[in-house]
Amino acid sequence: MHPGPGSLYFPIMSNAPARSLSIALAQLNPVLGDLAGNVAKLVRTRADAARQGADLLVLPELYVCGYPPEDLVRKPAFAAACRAAVEKLATDLGPGPAVLVGTVWPENGKVYNAVALLDEGKIAAVRLKVDLPNYGVFDEKRVFDAGPLPGPINFRGVKIGVPICEDIWTDEVTECLAECGTELFIVPNGSPFDWRKIDVRMNIAVARVTETGLPLAYLNQIGGQDELVFDGASFVLNGDASLAVQLPDWEEALVITHWERTDDGWRCKSGPRAHIEEADPAGYHASVLGLRDYVEKNRFPSVVLGLSGGIDSALVAAMAVDALGPDRVHCVMLPYRYTSSDSLADAAACAKALGVRYDTVPIAPAVDGFYQMLAPVFGNRAPDTTEENIQSRARGTTLMAISNKNGSMLLTTGNKSEMSVGYATIYGDMNGGFNPIKDLYKMEVYRLAAWRNANMPRGGKGPGGIVIPERILTKAPSAELRENQTDQDSLPPYDVLDDILSCLVEHEMPLAEIIARGHAQETVKRIERLLYLAEYKRRQAAPGVKISSRSFGRDRRYPITNRFREELSDKQDATSKNQRAPQLVMPRADGGETS
Repeated sequence: MHPGPGSLYFPIMSNAPARSLSIALAQLNPVLGDLAGNVAKLVRTRADAARQGADLLVLPELYVCGYPPEDLVRKPAFAAACRAAVEKLATDLGPGPAVLVGTVWPENGKVYNAVALLDEGKIAAVRLKVDLPNYGVFDEKRVFDAGPLPGPINFRGVKIGVPICEDIWTDEVTECLAECGTELFIVPNGSPFDWRKIDVRMNIAVARVTETGLPLAYLNQIGGQDELVFDGASFVLNGDASLAVQLPDWEEALVITHWERTDDGWRCKSGPRAHIEEADPAGYHASVLGLRDYVEKNRFPSVVLGLSGGIDSALVAAMAVDALGPDRVHCVMLPYRYTSSDSLADAAACAKALGVRYDTVPIAPAVDGFYQMLAPVFGNRAPDTTEENIQSRARGTTLMAISNKNGSMLLTTGNKSEMSVGYATIYGDMNGGFNPIKDLYKMEVYRLAAWRNANMPRGGKGPGGIVIPERILTKAPSAELRENQTDQDSLPPYDVLDDILSCLVEHEMPLAEIIARGHAQETVKRIERLLYLAEYKRRQAAPGVKISSRSFGRDRRYPITNRFREELSDKQDATSKNQRAPQLVMPRADGGETS
């Protein structure tokens, strides 16, 4: 398993073995494609690390260009610019800590995901990623070539293994490095957040440490990149798998870790151990950071959204204020004849609590004008969801006009439950440039709203206290497109719907198993049908923060044209009949109550 020399392996330094090392872990937030800006931040961070006595500064995976660069890697000019930036940086760096930085690395007609060690005015070593992930949100085999099994880098006489991100998810690379005499691991990462990722990462790292007996420093990126959000939460494990250092989540950090050579090998001294958020707080912070970076990195001055008096738009408004501050958030109420007095009062109260600009723009002139304009074409046909959708599309057009006029990005506010079953109006309430709650089921929306009312998020720019009026959390949800309408007129209760959807989307569970959980067969089959039929809407939806392990779009890629439906056996059908619930209102043939 020992690697061959290979043309990509630069000569390694032969220094007398060090007895101690100070390794700076820089958990930074790069801007994808901003090579000059990312390098400038690296230089500033290196100066700070130098003042703190660091011997080596470590940056996350592909830091120079940002992660993930996707098909930019296939553009020769981009790959060449990444390598040129690293080569120039190596010669420009003056005395101070060496730098271990992730970069795109073209060589001999191939392009690699690599790390480069910059020391003493030159590129002292390059190591290449071996295991290229190709599942979920990852598509690295499409754009990168896999490197050979690596050997360690000799730095100050210390043999450091540098497996890159996915290289530690199996034991092949770390086993090879251990056999080659590696004394400690440094693992640069671009590991996106999802609800369960924190425990998974730690378990993987512990497994590699336990197998090799070697300490491991795990350095992760921070920040939002399109739908993905990176939580940081970097850490150091010693050879006995004990936690030595824990960096914070959801913020940039530079932490100097101090290492000593002992009779049992290298050991990191105990350092800071930040508290890591889990469950609802983590989901809220992920949504806020993803929204903030999407707005900031795309240089939008502000955001605008429709504030309806419902839970979804209220939560999005709170997230926007926490991400950007109230002076950069504009909320608009767009009432029509079916808008209740409670909704008017609740939206106004929410806007006041958040301290945002709040305008009311009645849509009756536009809606009634459309009704009048279309009457000769519609003839005597009875009103149906067509008229409801005109209301939604009038709101969408109005908000887009405000967005265009003021330069604000329009936020859309549909949750994952609604988008799963098509309970949304294409070119209406789906209008917008970004959606921070796109990957949150309805019950998760309620939980995060309640959490925000009880907590001030770390780094939030909004006010403390209750920012979402209590009545918004307790009243029956409604699109208010007809008299006395509620969501449950055409959908099962959201706790039932969300459980079925989680079984279908996150777990790809057979229908019989979902029915065995106590759900009525008619309900399960209907929700499966709506899930498939709404794919065309989801393809046209705004991007939004990925929270779950199976978000729409990047993780779950289903065809729009698709006639497959799972069939139940006669035995399964007979069993399910004993669990039948009352028949639900069936949707129109177009696949959604609101299309």
